[in-house]
Amino acid sequence: MYSINPTPHEIGKELAKRHKALRKQLKLSQSDMAERSGVSLGSLKRFETTGQISLESLLKLAHLLDRLDDFKSVFQPKEDLGNIEHLFSTK
Repeated sequence: MYSINPTPHEIGKELAKRHKALRKQLKLSQSDMAERSGVSLGSLKRFETTGQISLESLLKLAHLLDRLDDFKSVFQPKEDLGNIEHLFSTK
């Protein structure tokens, strides 16, 4: 199956890649990250390898990295531009 949009698996892998880069940039080992965040070392290793992690563990990692606010926009209703369109309509 071909699609322009990324799959959930692809997004998970990309998040894991970014997380790993950020962890390394902060000079944190996997075991340090796991201990500080409360996420098991196995879960952290699996995430960085496969992109699979529970939502709770992902949020714990984001919290430790001071990136929890990144999740505030997830599932927010999209702004309905239909109400604004009538302002520009000539009808």
